[in-house]
Amino acid sequence: MWRLIKALVVLILIGMAALTGYAYLGDYAPQTREISQPVTLDVD
Repeated sequence: MWRLIKALVVLILIGMAALTGYAYLGDYAPQTREISQPVTLDVD
């Protein structure tokens, strides 16, 4: 029983380390670019 608990704790710690590394090292910022589009206004 203790082996199973130890294994779960180790897997949780590895998962937390992987998630932290992904958050800090991942460069997934959205690319920004300017988009201009002409607009026709119907003003009477």
